[in-house]
Amino acid sequence: MRKMGSFLKKPQGLLALSLVLIIIGSLFASMFNTSFYSVNVKEITFKADHGTLSGLLYMPKGAGADDPRPVIITTHGYLNTKEMQDAPAIEMSRRGYIVLALDMYDHGDSRWDNDIPVKDLFGTFWIYSQFDASKYIFQQDYTKKDDSGNAYVAVSGHSMGGFSSLLAMYMDELNSLQTGQRMIYAGISAGADFSYSTAVAPQDQLQAAFGSRTVGMIAGKYDEFFFNKSDGEKSAAEKKVQGTVTSKDFASTLSGKMFLGLSADKQAAESSKFYTVQSGELSLDDSVVRQSQAGERILFTPNQTHPWNHFSKTTTAHFIDFYAQAFKGVTSPNQTNVDLGSGHQIWWLKEAGNFIALIGFFLIIVPLISLLLKAPFLKRSVTASIATVSAPSTGKQRIVYWAAIVFSTLIPAILFPTLMDKQANGMNVLSTIAVILLVACVVAAVVGFSLANTQKATPELRSNMKNIGYGSALLAVVAMLMWLIFNNANHILSTSSFFNEPTTNQVAYWAIVSGLIIAFLTFAFYFFSKKPAGTKFSDYGINLNIVTIISSLCTALAAVFLGYLLLFTVQAVFGTDFRIWTFAVRTFQIEHLITALRYMPFFQIYYFVSVVALNANTRGRKGDYILSIILNVGGLILWMAAQYGKDFITGVALYPGQALNGILLFALVPCLVLAAIYARKIFDKTNNVWLASFLNTLLFTIITAANTAMFWNLI
Repeated sequence: MRKMGSFLKKPQGLLALSLVLIIIGSLFASMFNTSFYSVNVKEITFKADHGTLSGLLYMPKGAGADDPRPVIITTHGYLNTKEMQDAPAIEMSRRGYIVLALDMYDHGDSRWDNDIPVKDLFGTFWIYSQFDASKYIFQQDYTKKDDSGNAYVAVSGHSMGGFSSLLAMYMDELNSLQTGQRMIYAGISAGADFSYSTAVAPQDQLQAAFGSRTVGMIAGKYDEFFFNKSDGEKSAAEKKVQGTVTSKDFASTLSGKMFLGLSADKQAAESSKFYTVQSGELSLDDSVVRQSQAGERILFTPNQTHPWNHFSKTTTAHFIDFYAQAFKGVTSPNQTNVDLGSGHQIWWLKEAGNFIALIGFFLIIVPLISLLLKAPFLKRSVTASIATVSAPSTGKQRIVYWAAIVFSTLIPAILFPTLMDKQANGMNVLSTIAVILLVACVVAAVVGFSLANTQKATPELRSNMKNIGYGSALLAVVAMLMWLIFNNANHILSTSSFFNEPTTNQVAYWAIVSGLIIAFLTFAFYFFSKKPAGTKFSDYGINLNIVTIISSLCTALAAVFLGYLLLFTVQAVFGTDFRIWTFAVRTFQIEHLITALRYMPFFQIYYFVSVVALNANTRGRKGDYILSIILNVGGLILWMAAQYGKDFITGVALYPGQALNGILLFALVPCLVLAAIYARKIFDKTNNVWLASFLNTLLFTIITAANTAMFWNLI
């Protein structure tokens, strides 16, 4: 046992352990993804009306042209990819249905063909993705149809995928009036009401288009975006809440009642109950083109947030129950497990396998670097040992130190809403603060240099004043940069053909500002506290040797390349990647890499400053890794706890207007936790900041760029 423990402490041992976790996790993920190899899962790509669509096709054994089956097209929401549909894809394919887990246009591996003006970027992918995919599925010989040629296809999606599904049924109905055949038989949305879809058609006409189809909606009671009351329904107190991150009950709203065919004055409908509803007349250009039809409608209202829908046995059970009713009596006689209860689920075991592999992936980076550092040129990344930055020695210094630690931890979280949305009032305040700091630093620099050059100054006073002068001058430069970034916020990292990922633009702007604030504090402590106490600039690990910098970059590139080579191999062999919930390390296309390279200089600023600050404040101290994590992400974790805690307790979040930004933290926080660990671990191996900062920049920028909406054809 001791020999095993000793072996695991070595790079070779940790490398072996990491590989075991990756292989075992991926093997288990593959087993459950294919329902113990009873379902063939393959990635497909096909040309569609508006571009190229990609998806994972789940084909149960026996299904095909000789045994056509009902098909379910399930898709993700804004920022996500096809892999986020694991739960419904696995559960329905193991019940004998053919499933296509779809990447919507400009997500994952799907691409929109034509140019997109920036102002129209949200009027593309979600409108057409599901309908275009339905056209493709309708043409396949494995798709079951009735005697009249109508297909047994269901469309389903989360968030904007839900809007796409609702619109697909509307477009299909208009199309069927000309062709005489419906391509879509049923549909269910999750985390999507009618708010976006009504940009194409009003709710009454969307519902009229549903006709005799079976249609459902999953409306989480804590959904950050949707299922709110209309302005006319809100009480005076509710109208004062500026935002949508509140508790809600869609079944009690006018829109929810309308969906279920209930009158406005009727009590709230029952959840999880099918209602027979008259769809109403379908009109086009003020003319009735189809009479009302009777169809089944159902609402599910789980106690969940928007992203929770992805990772829920409750929501998955709702999907299973919905499809069981929608396809009742039309499944293939050869389908197995059709009647398998909704409580019998295995998708979460696939996610567990993914998670084990994810742990192995991040664990393998450190031993890879340890071995790479033995190579002839790459070992130049390692520099001579340096002293730790001096710790506070007096009571006053300790108070100031811990006050700065608390401030550094909280300020990125306090400014998070302002910076993510570039809120005008907040940016004006920050610009004013930056100007005040700039003026104060310039005055301090002038005073410092002036006193240092007086004839009566003693050598000690001259040295102290020069230190104040140089320190203040450097702080003035940082303050000037902050003022420029605050004052020109709308022109920095704005969505364009070059910076084509809207949410990455938000995160990168937040990162730049956070980095500059941390840099300001670090410089201030160095010149006015650490340097007088004997700390040298070199103790911060900022080695300016060009060979060290280049070899560090090459080492980081090699480590990230090998890590992703392993990922692509796992994808090819097992058909899985590394993920847990919304946090994923997935394969990417060349466009993702090009986009990531555009953002890397900005993230490099943050990760460089972060590595410097984390090591300056934690190296040599007890609990240094925990303290590093707290410094890097503690404030954001508190922000999330306060945001959702208040929502669950009172029904209104701390920041009710921060819907999307709060969700982004579910993936950002794990990145920053891991970045803090790498910052400390790699620094200890190299004695400088370069390799750790390059590694964090390369790895986490690629992860970010590959996991969000990328509008490649923006103009």
